[in-house]
Amino acid sequence: MAEPRRSAGKEGVAGARLLIVEARFYEDIADALLAGATAAAQEAGTKFERVSVPGALEVAPAQPYDGAVALGCVIRGETLHFEIVSQESARALLDLSVARRVPIGNGILTVDTDAQAWARARKEQADKGGDAVRAALSLIRLKRRLDSD
Repeated sequence: MAEPRRSAGKEGVAGARLLIVEARFYEDIADALLAGATAAAQEAGTKFERVSVPGALEVAPAQPYDGAVALGCVIRGETLHFEIVSQESARALLDLSVARRVPIGNGILTVDTDAQAWARARKEQADKGGDAVRAALSLIRLKRRLDSD
C-alpha cells in the first residue's frame, strides 16, 4: 500500500491567524489531534486560537480568522448516528467554507474503531491534526495568491 503524502504548508503564511475548533467528545483522541495541530501551527509560525465544543456537529468557525481547522472524532457504532454526524459535519464545513470564503482544514476523523482513531490522531503516526493545519495554511496561501491577481 502506498504511503499517504503529507499536506503541503509547513512554511508559514505571513500574518495569518487560525482558529482551531476541537470537538471534545473523545477527550484523549481530541488531545492527540490537538497536539499535532498546535505543533504544525507553531512550526509554521502561525498564530492560532483554540475553541472547544462538545461534538463534531457543533464545529462552526467564525471570523476574523484567515482560516480555521476543525478537529474531532466520530467512531462507528451500531446506529446510523455515525453516518449522520460524519456526513453532516463534512457538509457543514464545506458549506461554511464556501459561504464565508474561509479556508478550512478538516481534521474530523471518521473511523470504525478506537485503534484506527489513535493511529490517525497521534502526531507520531498519521498526524491528521497537523495535516488539517497544513491543509488550511495551503488554502490560505492559495486564496491570498488568487485574491491578489
